[in-house]
Amino acid sequence: MGLRTNDDVVLIEPADVPRDSIQLISDRKWTRSEKPVWIAAMSVGTCMLYASRTVMPLCIVAISKEMEWTKSDSATILSSFFWGYTLSQVLGGYLSDRIGGETVLAVGATGWGILTLLTPKIAYLYDDKLSRLYTLVFFRVIIGAFQGLHMPSLTSLISRKVAEGEKSFAYSIATSGSHLGTLFCGSVGSIFLEKFGWEAPFYVVGVLTCCWVLLLRLHLLPKQREVSRLILIKEIGQFTDVPDAVHANRNPKDGVPWMLLIKTPAFWSLLIGHFCQNNAFFILLSWLPTYFHENFPHAKGWIFNVVPWLVTFPSALLSGWLADYMMAKGLSATAVRKIIESVALFGAAFFLFVISYSQSFAGALFCMAMALCSCGFHHGGVMMNPQDIAPRFAGSVFGVMNMAGSVPGFVGVYLTGYILETTKSWSVVFNLTSAVCIFGITVYLIFGTARRLI
Repeated sequence: MGLRTNDDVVLIEPADVPRDSIQLISDRKWTRSEKPVWIAAMSVGTCMLYASRTVMPLCIVAISKEMEWTKSDSATILSSFFWGYTLSQVLGGYLSDRIGGETVLAVGATGWGILTLLTPKIAYLYDDKLSRLYTLVFFRVIIGAFQGLHMPSLTSLISRKVAEGEKSFAYSIATSGSHLGTLFCGSVGSIFLEKFGWEAPFYVVGVLTCCWVLLLRLHLLPKQREVSRLILIKEIGQFTDVPDAVHANRNPKDGVPWMLLIKTPAFWSLLIGHFCQNNAFFILLSWLPTYFHENFPHAKGWIFNVVPWLVTFPSALLSGWLADYMMAKGLSATAVRKIIESVALFGAAFFLFVISYSQSFAGALFCMAMALCSCGFHHGGVMMNPQDIAPRFAGSVFGVMNMAGSVPGFVGVYLTGYILETTKSWSVVFNLTSAVCIFGITVYLIFGTARRLI
């Protein structure tokens, strides 16, 4: 058997391994030089993901006016994205845990990047109103399915590649790109929307996404393959002179013990907490521009599309740093997750309740910004929980959790449109959303845990 070293990793030549029984080992931690590059790349990818996701809510008022859509039609377009997004979550987690999050990340981004770029062309494929509506709905479902692969693959990657005491902050950096993406779309997208029409933001986001995919495929992935050569061995532990960091922490053929999780109240509290937070986040993400357009028609779009997301980005970073800091000081992971999630859901509930009574643009903008700022703390709370309770199967468990969390994307977003069309009341929408947040944090505080379950 020949051993050799390459970039801090001990490698075993495949020729030295018996061919009758081999096993693929790829779970090593990122080196000091790899980690910041990959975390930054994932943050940029998440930025593009959310820019692509929010470009339709940004342009929906202009598109609806041109296409002569009703509120229900607009709600159907906005919610259809989440039909595909929900269905691909579990598949994304499963594939990421089996074949590697890097590959799944690249495949998903290729799909939604190209389709985002083509959306304006797709919208004009037919002349009649109904055909245009159904065509856009179909392609929004497909875009959602491709985007549904992103977060489970990112979670699986960080769970496998980042050291235990650094995961919360690394994860918050990688996922905080979501707020940067929304901020980018709200600022730059608003400018392009006003100057060049609603098609321009789709082209800008689509082109930038495709550039990121090329960087990932042509630079990062080949470099990682060069640094971390896959190791083939007959049995884990057969070669004792191979460092532990190189060995896999699981057998890829192991299945997730779902029955054990399903019987655990903590697992259900995880799903409920994520569901309730996402309900608030997705409703605000999808309907925020419409709310300000209707209630404050003379307000500048770049202000209300930028300010709320400007304060959300630092809160997402702070939540991860704060989680790692409190655990380093000796606080239990369970206590940390519950404290941070309380800030997220109690904070969002409070400001959504108060916004119903706000009469001024400044007051409404402040409440909306603070509600979304509170949501940013979710990154250091429930979002980290799959890595706590199931580190070996973080991608798969996150996929199930995010599938539950995606349901409000089409149910909550569509019901919001229905409520607005029937009651004409934004107060009803905000008060109901606030109540859902209170329910979610109550369940999580009672049953939630960060103790390893499987």
